[in-house]
Amino acid sequence: MDNSSRKVTIKAFRFNKETDYLPYYKSYEMEIGKDELILDVMNRIKWEHDGSFSYRRSCRHGICGACAIKVNGRATLACKQNAMELLNLFNNELVLEPSSKKRAMKDMIIDKKDFWDKHAKVTPYLVADVEPHPEHETKQSIEEADSFLDADLCIQCGACHYSCPVIEVNEDYFGPAAFVSAYRFSIDPRDSAGKERLEETAKMGQGVWDCVKCFECAEACPKEINPIEKITKLHNMQFEQGVARSNVATRHAEGFVRSIKKHGFLDEADIVLYSEGYLGMYKHLKTAIKMMKAGKIHWNDALPFVDNVPKSKNLDEIEKLIQISMTNKL
Repeated sequence: MDNSSRKVTIKAFRFNKETDYLPYYKSYEMEIGKDELILDVMNRIKWEHDGSFSYRRSCRHGICGACAIKVNGRATLACKQNAMELLNLFNNELVLEPSSKKRAMKDMIIDKKDFWDKHAKVTPYLVADVEPHPEHETKQSIEEADSFLDADLCIQCGACHYSCPVIEVNEDYFGPAAFVSAYRFSIDPRDSAGKERLEETAKMGQGVWDCVKCFECAEACPKEINPIEKITKLHNMQFEQGVARSNVATRHAEGFVRSIKKHGFLDEADIVLYSEGYLGMYKHLKTAIKMMKAGKIHWNDALPFVDNVPKSKNLDEIEKLIQISMTNKL
């Protein structure tokens, strides 16, 4: 064996919903070459070791999104990821798993019904009154094309969707891929259903305000689309178009602006008070005590007419920047 190859043991998740009560892991020994991809590794498991090993694959060019799996817990597009790079990263240990183990149907194949159902709810297509026999093409400016922010490059692989922690605890949450699609068509100047999409993505429980800003979707995306950026854009668009409704999440966002405008710094106690009121503050009592011990807040910070937060020396400039950049009135 030369330096261009390495003998390793690959562990693969195995499960057949029709015959197995519980999943298990099976190990396969093979020599991996420096140019082999994770998809090549899966092909060799099937062709050289076990013909029953199952997974999805199609284009092999990072376009169809079919071969999305997890390797050592990390979302991976199998046809794009070099195996040797991951062997170096994970000290010669590779564990192949489906994108979502609880949705596993057979080995790497999962049931993506929840993904497609949520994708469909955001009207993932252009809604426009187009002439049946147009006399000329629809032109788009460079600025309009740039506003897509590569959202049109999404391949619906589900990597971001099944890396999102909110998806695992909230069955109603649309997920980052659906939000990318909602943004892509809502920002399109040809579309006429943007407000309806924004209303769907504004609803509590299923919409963008339930995003926890963990950036797992941005890390998982094999096309580097950065779904969190589109989620933030949808936040802004809801305010700009009068779709946002007053709730804990929107008031929390407004509380940040209110605090910076007032002090030039974040006033954590005031943000909680503004978002949830005095009664809502009690559920954060344990956290508040820890913050007081750390000196981040004081016991009287949330009392009326008490202002313990220092003012930025550049407060006038900050207020002007906020005034210039704001697209909605609090």
